[in-house]
Amino acid sequence: MTKIAVIGSGTMGRGIAYVAALSGFSVSLNDIKEESLAQAEQYIRQELAKSAEKGYIDHADVEKSLKNLTFSQDMQECVGDADLVIEAVLEIMDVKIKLFQQVDQLCPPHTIFATNTSTMSPTEMGASTSRPDKFIAMHFFNPVHKMKLIEIVRSLDTSDETMRYVGEIGRKMNKETVEVNEFPGFITSRMNCLIGNEAMNMLMEGVASVEDIDKALKLGLNHPMGPLALADLVGLDTRLRNMEYLHQTLGEKYRPCPLLAKYVKSGRLGVKTGSGFFDYL
Repeated sequence: MTKIAVIGSGTMGRGIAYVAALSGFSVSLNDIKEESLAQAEQYIRQELAKSAEKGYIDHADVEKSLKNLTFSQDMQECVGDADLVIEAVLEIMDVKIKLFQQVDQLCPPHTIFATNTSTMSPTEMGASTSRPDKFIAMHFFNPVHKMKLIEIVRSLDTSDETMRYVGEIGRKMNKETVEVNEFPGFITSRMNCLIGNEAMNMLMEGVASVEDIDKALKLGLNHPMGPLALADLVGLDTRLRNMEYLHQTLGEKYRPCPLLAKYVKSGRLGVKTGSGFFDYL
């Protein structure tokens, strides 16, 4: 059985762990905080139970998935025999590089490394390890168990073998995949960030209300979710970091809307804090 280690038990990490375990992989979920791991385990149990109640999976699948899962604060225990390590920590390059340098010392030579970054360079991260040919980006989408796509992003050094292996992992997770040659923002984040940033600028300029901007894009352009609600779901702090990175690497058209920076400073980060462009309490 392929063993997958997922590092970071936040929204994306726990979602990836859930889908991987349900797909039959042996999964170890790591986080430095015991409380975060406990919350992730509770979330996964609840989502499995809901899926079984709705008939999407069998009750036997719930037990199998839970047996496939372990939760650990011990990095060595988590990644020491992993075939694939998927990182899902903060969108801060220095944090990611430091993490992969640590993991590089703990994993066997065959282990493949994947970052779940939505914008940042897998080439830069991979170059900090001893295995740049085994480094790739696997960009999952939130919520992971509902969204069908994984962007598989090839770095400058990613081998064909690594691309094939990760593509097969994605298919075994019942996901559709697209292959992307590395460029800041890949495909989806470049588009999402532009649309969301323009929606924020329109709100700041008084063009329309939050509700009407999102309603217009949902009904007029057939978007399944409005751009402001989507930014709330992603997390406004995460969206701001993504915009800052794209502004730095791609230029002026990605300059973050001042209203986004103001919301982040105020602590209104979206769904996770109960308040963003919409209120969730």
